[in-house]
Amino acid sequence: MYRINLFAVFIFLGIVQATFLSFFFFSQKNRKVQSNLFQGMCLISMALCVLEIFLMYTGYIMNCLYLVDFSEPFSFVIGPAFYLMIVSQAEGKPVSKKHYWHFAFPVLYLLLLIPFLISSEDFKYNSYISSYHPDLPFRDPSGIDPRWFIVTDYHTELTLVSLFLYGVLSFKAVVGAFKSKQESFLHPVNPVLKRFRSGLIQIISILVLIVLVKIFNRDDTGDHLFAAYISITFYFTSFSVIQQSGFFKQSVLTEQKYKSSAVTAEFQQSLLEKLNRVMVEQKPFLRTDFSLPDLAQQLNVSVHVLSQVINDGLRKSFFEMTAGYRIEEAKRLLIALPNIKVEEIAEQVGYHSKSSFNTAFKKLTGKTPSEFRA
Repeated sequence: MYRINLFAVFIFLGIVQATFLSFFFFSQKNRKVQSNLFQGMCLISMALCVLEIFLMYTGYIMNCLYLVDFSEPFSFVIGPAFYLMIVSQAEGKPVSKKHYWHFAFPVLYLLLLIPFLISSEDFKYNSYISSYHPDLPFRDPSGIDPRWFIVTDYHTELTLVSLFLYGVLSFKAVVGAFKSKQESFLHPVNPVLKRFRSGLIQIISILVLIVLVKIFNRDDTGDHLFAAYISITFYFTSFSVIQQSGFFKQSVLTEQKYKSSAVTAEFQQSLLEKLNRVMVEQKPFLRTDFSLPDLAQQLNVSVHVLSQVINDGLRKSFFEMTAGYRIEEAKRLLIALPNIKVEEIAEQVGYHSKSSFNTAFKKLTGKTPSEFRA
């Protein structure tokens, strides 16, 4: 009998979100940035684990018993992928090949699981029933138990150990990144550090929730609870990606001109000094979703007044002013971090693409970023 309820629908939609996002991170353009590749690996691994829970919880696994426990090796990919995503972004350069040994255990576990994966459906049926419906009768399969290796009998415990170890490694890497930027963990300004903090909190909360669910639920009967929570993280990741998109921040064709002004010269000068102080000290322009309304709210003035002061006082548009601060920050990073890729510099200073970054950089400096660095 199939079970379709709010949990099932919520989890299924989360799987769809994560699958779509992973393909986005794996796209030809995005995977050139190594951190995107690792984030895609992390997402698709989590999606596959949640997919198996969905099939088990709803009972649809009875239509595809060959998928029983198929996702077990992928649970050991989540920790290393997340950790290497942090390292590649924190160091500002691709991780070396030696770091790929972190994926050795998932590969080893897959090899140890092969006898079970190719076994008869009777064994897989019994595995499903023992975890989700222990009150139902078991089948009497012929042959030797395909779980030959004791390691595969402790999948849940090993998954928790993996998440804990890589959570600790990720925490150390994130703390180091915050120290190098001299920013507060509670109130980070740099958008990359904000993503680090958010991802770390998600991994830790998932680990804690799995432990709690396993303590209070027999076998795997409570897996749908942390599967639903993981689905929530998929939704938040989708929202974050959309929020950073430039689609909703498109500039207008023409700029507003002011026929008259109630802004005094003293107020204009005071606001320009405050504006420069905020831009230099807090660097809000590093956010890809940085906008005039956000800046106006931060300065506690209206959008109309701020736009007028920028136009009249700086003889620039908001977008020209923003580009100026971003390019100055990019020049500093290009010199300070000679090994980081240009496209990663572009992302760190708030640009969505390398091409728009190159155009703005050359317009303001007369050189491309690569020429400036050389």
